[in-house]
Amino acid sequence: MANLNNAASQAIAKEQILFMAEKEMEYRVELFNKLTQTCFRKCAEKSYKDSELNMAENSCIDKCVSKYWQVTNLVGQLLGTNQPPM
Repeated sequence: MANLNNAASQAIAKEQILFMAEKEMEYRVELFNKLTQTCFRKCAEKSYKDSELNMAENSCIDKCVSKYWQVTNLVGQLLGTNQPPM
């Protein structure tokens, strides 16, 4: 009977781990999508003349991403997670 309870406990623990991993992946995908949309909207020119970003757009995106991560980390620390999102 003890082995049955132990096996059930392990199965529940595995399910919880998988659930948490799925939630973490969803969070990271959402964070990445928000970062991409925000920085692209802010930095990329609306008239698409070239197939690549110019130097000013690249610089803006670099700064935007850096600031976005800094703020995300700060918010995480303020909320008590003490872990950066990545």
